[in-house]
Amino acid sequence: MLKVGLVGLGFMGSSHLSVYKQLMDEGYPVKLVAICDVNEEKRTGKLTQGNIDVSDKSIDFTEFSFYTNMEEMIENEELDYVDICLPTYLHAPYAIKAMEKGLHVFCEKPMAISTKACQEMIDARNKYNRYLMIGQTLRFFPSYQYIKKIIDDKTYGELNEVALFRGGTTPLWSWDNWLLDKERSGGCLLDQHIHDVDTINWLLGTPKAVYTNGKVYFDGSGYDMVSTNYIFDNKVVNAQDNWTINNDDFGFEMRFRFSFKKGTIILENGKLTDYPNNKKSFAPQIDERSGYYLEIKHFAQSILDDVDPQLACPLESTMETIRIAEAEIVSADTNKINFLDK
Repeated sequence: MLKVGLVGLGFMGSSHLSVYKQLMDEGYPVKLVAICDVNEEKRTGKLTQGNIDVSDKSIDFTEFSFYTNMEEMIENEELDYVDICLPTYLHAPYAIKAMEKGLHVFCEKPMAISTKACQEMIDARNKYNRYLMIGQTLRFFPSYQYIKKIIDDKTYGELNEVALFRGGTTPLWSWDNWLLDKERSGGCLLDQHIHDVDTINWLLGTPKAVYTNGKVYFDGSGYDMVSTNYIFDNKVVNAQDNWTINNDDFGFEMRFRFSFKKGTIILENGKLTDYPNNKKSFAPQIDERSGYYLEIKHFAQSILDDVDPQLACPLESTMETIRIAEAEIVSADTNKINFLDK
């Protein structure tokens, strides 16, 4: 039975909490035993709601020990790993501290606030011989897994175009408003747009160059709207993000369009549709479980099997996602194409 400590009970921490409850209800050999959060109100189950409802309000918080300090939690609980859902700038120091204490670490995306911090996490993983995985959850989402299989199997031939979008309401729910602080979150580009940066990196690899337009909407927040063209041979690739769509009717949306020589696949309004050329469109039969559930179960199973979870989500790859995002920031800052020479 794996014993887990959850560090950070904000929006994403609440979603991870719901996953652990589901796994425990299913009889899976993992048990969330402790929660750590600086906000004492979280002790009573006050969960953070964001732009999508991912938390389970039926959870009995008396089942868990509660701490406001991670080191104290590690010292007082017998844990196998910690699940870190802290503000981005804290990912590296807290992950390193946990590995130093002998624990495996599952860490929310993005990997860290900079590639330098990412490398420090990798160095600690190697030094302390612990498992470390980053929750780039789209790699586990069934709709995105479907696209990967189409690409890998060359089902529809050459890939010609990729168009990605995600956006929604401004994340005003974060602790101390850290998400709207560029120094702590990296802004919309590093926090939300990073999902699509990682998708491009995961499916297509590193682009030759990026050209990014960005707009600062809130003072001190970094870019709140972003559009990037990724330069690949013989492909049109673009990803856009906007977290200033402040209307309750919109909430949050992630969309994609992958156009191949022999077909197109579109995710829109939560519906995945496959459009083979000159044939009837259809809704693919995919796993109905969420990427959050699948990624956490993958990490837990990796520990149980003593198999490195990097096979599905390599640290060097998630660090490369941060490098691409940093190149986008430079491009937006300078209004110039930025080449990603190795």
